[in-house]
Amino acid sequence: MREAIKKASVLIEALPYIKNFHKKITVIKYGGSILAEERIRKSVLEDVVFLRYTGIRPILVHGGGPNISERLKKLKMNSEFVEGIRVTNRETLKIVEEELNKLNDIIVKEITAHGIKAKSFKGSDNFLMVKKRTGKKDLGFVGEIIGFDKNTLENIIPEAIPVICPMGKDSNGVMFNINADEVAFFLASQLKAEKLVFLTNVLGVMRNPKDENSLISTLSESKVEELIEDEVIDEGMIPKVKGAVYALKGGVKKAHIIDAKIPHALLLEIFTDEGIGTEIIRS
Repeated sequence: MREAIKKASVLIEALPYIKNFHKKITVIKYGGSILAEERIRKSVLEDVVFLRYTGIRPILVHGGGPNISERLKKLKMNSEFVEGIRVTNRETLKIVEEELNKLNDIIVKEITAHGIKAKSFKGSDNFLMVKKRTGKKDLGFVGEIIGFDKNTLENIIPEAIPVICPMGKDSNGVMFNINADEVAFFLASQLKAEKLVFLTNVLGVMRNPKDENSLISTLSESKVEELIEDEVIDEGMIPKVKGAVYALKGGVKKAHIIDAKIPHALLLEIFTDEGIGTEIIRS
């Protein structure tokens, strides 16, 4: 009986969040090694489906870096990175597209198995618009997102969960690989999403990566640059928090960084008072 009452209390705690977020958009970026692990992926996608059943409108943007790296390794093709971005020549681009499309198909299949419609958006669908990314070094077929087919997306959202592959074409029809984090925060800001969620393999922003008790549960956008300068936020976390700030400035209400390895992390972060990761809020 006590266990049943406890479960009911959890549901009641979620009620105001379900009410507040009903028909609101949440953009979720999901990638890395946590996407390749079947157990974690199934738990994450259960959460995404649950969000949909409560009336929230999730949009899923996926990556696939480890899968791509593993495939290139098997083919004895080098993986070169510049500031965290994969240098992509024509041969590499073909592998990137194949691996991302495979992952996209898996995600769509596993979502639909729960009785929810999912709509695939791949590079060949002309959904994301890009321009070639420029920098100190030529990265090859690496693009920067500059637009998307908003009308199509807005028509799909009430009917299905969009599952978006981070590839797009430029004005000449040339395909480019895009950083999935950048796709997520661009879409979130353009759609004025209620939330932007980064699913990672760490608890969130921590003052000491070796101390779980040092998790920063709430972080204002004005504090982000200070923590970067102090090297509290470094390496792979920097583009995520900067992307979160970009999204907040673009109209997103809140951004979250959570550990997808924790069972039902997405639900715990969105539907409980305490949450489990780092939420980044407007100053």
